[in-house]
This record gives sequence, C-alpha cells and structure tokens, in this order.
Amino acid sequence: MPAITSAGVGSGLDLEAIISATLDAENAPKVDRFNKKESTLKVQLTALGQIKSDLSAFESSLDILKDISNFNKRTSTVTQPEGGDVISVSSQSTATEGSFNIAVKQLSQGSRAVQSDAASYTSTTDVVSASGGTLTFAADGKSFDVTLAAGATLADLRTAINDNADNFGISANIINTGSSSKLVYTSSVTGENNDLVVTNSTAELDNVSTNANGGGNGGMVIDPLDAARDAIIEIDGIEVTSSTNTFENAIQDSTITVKKESPTDPNDATKLLTANLNIATDQEFVKETLEKFVESYNKLMTTLDTMVTAKTVDATARGLRDTIVNQLSSVVSGAGSLETIYDAGFSLEKDRKLAIKTTGVNALSDVLNESYDDVGKLFAGTGNIADTLSETVDAYLKAGGLISDQTNALESDKRALVDDREKHAYRMERYEARLREKYASLDVLVAGLRSQGNAISASLSSLPGFVKK
Repeated sequence: MPAITSAGVGSGLDLEAIISATLDAENAPKVDRFNKKESTLKVQLTALGQIKSDLSAFESSLDILKDISNFNKRTSTVTQPEGGDVISVSSQSTATEGSFNIAVKQLSQGSRAVQSDAASYTSTTDVVSASGGTLTFAADGKSFDVTLAAGATLADLRTAINDNADNFGISANIINTGSSSKLVYTSSVTGENNDLVVTNSTAELDNVSTNANGGGNGGMVIDPLDAARDAIIEIDGIEVTSSTNTFENAIQDSTITVKKESPTDPNDATKLLTANLNIATDQEFVKETLEKFVESYNKLMTTLDTMVTAKTVDATARGLRDTIVNQLSSVVSGAGSLETIYDAGFSLEKDRKLAIKTTGVNALSDVLNESYDDVGKLFAGTGNIADTLSETVDAYLKAGGLISDQTNALESDKRALVDDREKHAYRMERYEARLREKYASLDVLVAGLRSQGNAISASLSSLPGFVKK
C-alpha cells in the first residue's frame, strides 16, 4: 500500500487540522511562558544597565568632589591697561590670594651683531676664508661650531650657520645696502650679559667674528641698543628682573608672562599704566562641580524611583536609593559649622531630589563666600560625605558587587532559557512525529473501511431488484 504523505488523504478526514490544533494546544502555553520570561529578563537587564550607567556618572562626580585639590584651584584675573594686553598669568593651587598692580618696563631680548662697514663685503659670493677654518658661536653657556671649507663664500657661511644641527638659536642674514653686503647675526638667547660671542680658529675669519683671533674686536659689532637684556617689571612698585619674558614665582606660585611694554600714563609721562592681577579661589569651578554632583544624583534618583514604581529590579533599586538618601544626612566633623550638606547650600526635596539653595539661609553662594575652606573639608576632608557615598557606590559597581552579581544571574537565566526552548522544540518534534504516526494508522484504517464499504455497495447494486437510493 502506498505511503500516505499527508494526513487525511486516504480517509478524506481533515487530520492535518486535528494535528495542528493538538500541537498548538501543547506548544502555545509553553512558548508564551518562554516569551514572557525572555521579556522580563530583557527588561531587568536593561534596568540594571541603566542603574549602572547613572551610578557610574554619580561616582565620577564624587571622585571630583573628594579630591581636595579641586577646592584649592586659583583663578588669575588680569585687568589690562588701555592699549592692550601687557601680561598673562597662571597660578598654582598653592598661590596666596591677593591683588597686585604690575607694570612692564622692559621686554627681554637677544643680542644682534652687525658687520661693520670696514668688515663688510661687496657681494654674497665674496670669499670669507681662502684656506677654511672654524667659527665658534656661544651664548649663556651654549655653543656650536661651524667649519668652513677653503674658498667658502659669505652665502656659504650663512647657510652653514642656519642649517647647523647644533644651532641653539642663532640666525644669520645678509643685508644688501646697495653698495655692500653686511652679515647680521641674531641670537634668541635673552638676558643681561648673554650677548653672542663668535670666535674663530684663523684670522681670516675675523671679519665674521665678534672677537678677533689675535685678541680685540672682530668685524661683527653689537650696538648697546642691540645687546641682550633682561625683562623688567614692577609689582606694586617693586622692580623684578628675568632673563626671559617669563617670571616664575615673582609672585609666589604664579607665572607671569610679559607680552609688551606698558603704555605711559597720558596724564603723567613719567608713569606707566599698570595691569591689575587678582588671585582668588576658583569658586566658579567648585560651584559647577557641586551642580554636576546634584545633577548626577537627581538623575540617579529618577532612574531608581522608576524601577521601584515599575517593580523592575525593585529590591535592588529601593535598597540603593534608600541607602544613598540616608547617607546624604551623614554628619562630618572638622568642617567648622558645616556638619552636613544641608548646612552647605543644599536641600532635600519631598521627591528625594537635591536642590541648591540660591537665596535665604545657607544659600550656596553665601556659604562659598563665608566658609569656602569648610566646604572643601565637608566633601574632601577626613570622614567626608563624598567618601561615604563612594563606598556605597563601589559596593554596587565593583566586580563581584551587587549589580555584577545580579547581571550574571540574569545572564545565566537567559542561557538556561535558550536551552529550555531548544529542549521544548525537540519534544514538540517528537510529539508531532507520534501524532502523525497515530493518525496515519487511523487514516489507513478509515480508508480501508471506506474501500470495503464501496465494494459492498457495488456488489449489492448488481443484485436483481436492487434500487440505488
């Protein structure tokens, strides 16, 4: 008997519908449970991920708060005189607060040596040394040598100086006066008594040296106005010098860079207009840091409240939320009159959110003006509030912490769910095979009975007197 390839073909019964309905009745409830569990796991993992993200942002704000150096930052505000910027200033956290009037009397400069008329050449192709020799350039303890070949020209000398790998800041140029070519050396080495000195190994090079080989002056001359010099400033009338245009610690723990000489007072040509420097604690930075702390805290609270209300990882969310809110009230000793953050310009609202007081008693701006150092101790001193909160945050965020353990458990459940789906799919395949085997036998049986019935009907119809109805 040929095999039945589709249930019900032989019998004419809709056995495929019966098999399908039977399979759905067995399969649908379990698939629905799998889908619901998968959805729940996804929501829980997403919730933990959001808590972790917001908690990490909160931790970052705490890391800034508990670093006492962030409360010691200084701002250096310079009010320039009319006529443009004459100085710029940067101050370290250890700089003492104060106000200073600064005038720039003189900028530093390097020396400039120009070839005398007697030593000048007619063109750049003139030979400076028929037999060759060595020039030594020195300033402020630095030096380098330039060795010239026999027959080297003025142009060759310029190139050899400018291209020398050991050159510490000397440039050579040739000025064409119309009747002669003059060599000019310019040194970037500044400071009093740091003039460029050029010596040589042969008298043939005296014309391009500041010192002659046999003693005395060479052909390169430094005019008094072109001599290297110090920068000079006055701080509250006290004169200070520097070999460069940068003054380190002229005001303790501050660096002053001079840009140009101060203009004279239009009402008194004997006086220079001053720039005013004000060094103060960087309250604006601290205020912004505290605002970021509040912002990250409030965002975390919003997330945790949402998780609790939605009953998504609500036990974790509620435990973390309640712990942090309670720790906000921690008392810190050693911060003067500021025992808690509520003494330092903060208030806790009904929805557990933090707010910064802008007016009234303990307004943040007033606290920073009156008790700035104590604010630093409150958040970054011994037993500070930031450390207390950080310990709780770390317990949740660290490897092996509460969030990590919960995430790992949920990921394990996800893997188990995949296994359960695969096992269920296999069981359904076996169940369908058994159903088809069972209904295939029924199909054959019914088909046989139907065939027999048809044969009997045919036999009866051939009998005399049989009337087919």
